[in-house]
Amino acid sequence: MPLEGRRLVVVGGSAAGLAVVEETRRRGHDGEVILIGDEPGLPYDRPPLSKQLLAGEWEPERLLLRPEEQWDALDVDHRSGVAAVALDTGTRQVRLSDGSLCSYDELVIATGARAVHPASLGTGLDGTHVLRDLPDALRLREALAGGGRLVVVGAGFVGAEAAAVARGTGVPVTMVDPRPLPMVAVLGTEVARLLAERHREAGVDLRLGTGVTEVLAENGRAVGVVLDDGSTVEASATLVAVGARPAVQWLAGSGVPLGDPARDGVEGVLCDPAGRAVDGVWAAGDVAALLDPVSGRYHRAEHRLAATEQGRAVAAALHGAEPAGPTLPYFWSDQYELKLQSYGTTAADMAFTVVEGSLSGGRFVGVYGHRDADGLPVRIDGVLGAGLPRALRTWRQAVLDGAPWPAAPLPAA
Repeated sequence: MPLEGRRLVVVGGSAAGLAVVEETRRRGHDGEVILIGDEPGLPYDRPPLSKQLLAGEWEPERLLLRPEEQWDALDVDHRSGVAAVALDTGTRQVRLSDGSLCSYDELVIATGARAVHPASLGTGLDGTHVLRDLPDALRLREALAGGGRLVVVGAGFVGAEAAAVARGTGVPVTMVDPRPLPMVAVLGTEVARLLAERHREAGVDLRLGTGVTEVLAENGRAVGVVLDDGSTVEASATLVAVGARPAVQWLAGSGVPLGDPARDGVEGVLCDPAGRAVDGVWAAGDVAALLDPVSGRYHRAEHRLAATEQGRAVAAALHGAEPAGPTLPYFWSDQYELKLQSYGTTAADMAFTVVEGSLSGGRFVGVYGHRDADGLPVRIDGVLGAGLPRALRTWRQAVLDGAPWPAAPLPAA
């Protein structure tokens, strides 16, 4: 049914949610648009939280996705600081945390993801932190300014970036992860080894291949961690960076299909390729698990650019446009002098080779490829680079083209 004259409700003041609002207005929708967000204030960008904001280089105002005057021009009923707590798809109503009900004709779920903080890692203790939203980042920034050692539990994107920022401000850092290298699951051994070297050179105490068994507390405050090798690390602040899960708890019993990792291989709102979950309900961004019509599997893209593109795609579908097809995944990560950027798919089990520059020099472009039945890469499925932006753009096109695997690749330095 065309969107014209109907009420559009978007739950989630995220990049994906904002993209839905902007695109539907751009396409001429002049009906009522309501944006519900559990955080106060205007939508803001999240990637700088673990980079520029945590480092004190930016203040919160600079994170705004749109200035207030542009926001006003969208003519949106923005209900900030109130969370969606339940959904009734039969009556097409969203229950909010203030007890009110919000009815909709079309609903877009853009609630993103929530940081995982297991009880075993000091949930509720002063001095333990996660890093997912602006209040999280400001609390951690204040803690770092107070001095003492930071223990980072988890060496993925958030953990590694926060460790680099903390060292840049002179804070002693210990980073703990059961995996053998930082970000190895995403980047593979060669690049992850380079990151480990950079962290060690910066003075990070890397405790890799080991996990945390206990958070030590005194008077309700975390004061350190015990590792599974029996050692103890004292800390004035502990950052738990062990991943995030789609924010779908409020959808329980709603009839919206939710992914089960054992059954579907993924969590999140299960959607068709256009982002439709059930009649009148759509999803975009980190919370959306889109069906790949080729593989028949659902997948989530947990990256900033994908959130905006999915939001635009859902808005287009609401106006009757055909799905534009999958977008090229993209991420970036700033750690010390390394400015990593990646397009396409990268993973530890993929083939990897450097095609320009060298890893040892910290200026390189490397490509990734899925392996065939014989264990050989056939085409270029992903690219990662640092310090060579022009070359990276060239190899990005190779990913888009599905170019053949380089016949005579350079060795990974």
